[in-house]
Amino acid sequence: MTTPWPAMLQLAVSLNIGPEAFWRLSLKEWRALTGGGDVEVLTRAGLEALARAHPD
Repeated sequence: MTTPWPAMLQLAVSLNIGPEAFWRLSLKEWRALTGGGDVEVLTRAGLEALARAHPD
């Protein structure tokens, strides 16, 4: 699962959300602004896979 930053930033620009405001948004606020219905949820298995791929 990767974050679609280019698409998110383009959408923010189309919504007239400036860079400073974009980076201050919480995920909950972003979802409320964009409808966020097709957001991929990080499951426990996904979290464990990320931890294995990127150990501290």
